[in-house]
Amino acid sequence: MDETSELSKQTEELLGTPDERDAQKDKYMTFKSGSEYFGLKIQYVNEIIQFQAITAIPETEDYIKGLINLRGKVIPVIDVRLRFKQEPFEYNDRTCIIVINVKSTVVGLIVEEIAEVVEIRDKNILPPPTIGNADKLHHKYVYGIGKVGDTVKLLLDPDKLINDEELEAADQVNDANNEEGE
Repeated sequence: MDETSELSKQTEELLGTPDERDAQKDKYMTFKSGSEYFGLKIQYVNEIIQFQAITAIPETEDYIKGLINLRGKVIPVIDVRLRFKQEPFEYNDRTCIIVINVKSTVVGLIVEEIAEVVEIRDKNILPPPTIGNADKLHHKYVYGIGKVGDTVKLLLDPDKLINDEELEAADQVNDANNEEGE
C-alpha cells in the first residue's frame, strides 16, 4: 500500500465518515506545534494528507506557504508554527497537512505531526489565561484550554487562525475552483 492510501485510511480511522463526524461534537483532532499540543474540532477537519509540493505565492505573509493541488482543487496552505511566530521547522516524513473547512473556505494547515483524536467535554474546557504577555501571539487564536487526563491541549478557533484578509484570498482561490468545475 502506498503512503497516500495509507494516510487516507488512517484519516478515516481517526476522523470517521462525514456523518460520524457530525455525531462527534466533543471530539478534537490534536497535533503538535513546537512543544505544545493544539486541538481543532473534528467538524472543521476534512482530511489529513501527507506533505506535498507547494507552489509559493509571491508577496504574501511568510506563514502562507503557497498553494497545493488536491485532486484538482487548488487550496492555500499555512504553516502553523510560522503563524504562531514560532521558529520554523524542517519538514520531514511526520509533517502533515490538515485540510480544514472554515466558513466554506478550504485551507491546509501544515503541522509537525498529528497526535490523536481526543474527546473533551465542555466541562473540561477552561477559558485561556489572561495573566502575562508570554505566548500571547498564538493565544489570540486559542479559545480554550482542554483538560485531557493529566495534560492540556490548546483549543484553536479556526476563524481567528485564518484572518479575514486570508479568507478573502482563499475565497478567491475557492471561487476560481468553483468556476472551473462549472
